[in-house]
Amino acid sequence: MRIRSLLAVAGTAVALTLPAVTPASAAGAVLTTANGDVAVGDVLNASLATGTAATLYNSATGTSGISCAASTFSATVTDNPAAPGTATESLTGQTFSSCTSNVLGVTGVTSITVNNLPYTTTVSSDGTVTVTPPSGSTVQTTVVLRTLLGSVTCVYQAPGLSGTASNDDNSIAFTNQAFTRTSGSTLCPAAGYFTAKYAPVTDGTDVVVVN
Repeated sequence: MRIRSLLAVAGTAVALTLPAVTPASAAGAVLTTANGDVAVGDVLNASLATGTAATLYNSATGTSGISCAASTFSATVTDNPAAPGTATESLTGQTFSSCTSNVLGVTGVTSITVNNLPYTTTVSSDGTVTVTPPSGSTVQTTVVLRTLLGSVTCVYQAPGLSGTASNDDNSIAFTNQAFTRTSGSTLCPAAGYFTAKYAPVTDGTDVVVVN
């Protein structure tokens, strides 16, 4: 009887312990850091991955166009449900600097400005990233170039962007996202294919993981 009693007590202790362990080992939110779930309202930031550039080339396989050695983005988390699922962010800022161009007749890049912000950005548990402009708008970038004929302004638009999030280096990457030139001189590339990799994505202090 004493052995049975001891076994019963041990079994009860294990049963009481399991509920405390299970939630801790269960999946958290879609976006987490080492300190737990990313909170709604947190701001996520990233710069270009080391050794990479943000490019806007005139074709998916070309190397003619614009290359920027520096770029950043800033997005505020607006929803972060339990994984698996889809987190939502508001992309409020994206910058480009240290840009050059190898287009014939272009002597330099004065500025690149992202218009129509904020954009809605979603990040899914499978790593799919989508960027969507406000209703009735477009993802738009205005490029000001210095040319042999003076300053020219080029406007490029896209219905949206698709990217990929990876936990290997806590990155978000966009590859050959197609933009159409909607205004500007012939010195502006007729089309733009945007490629950039941002890493690591952080909440200001800790890297962000997609679950």
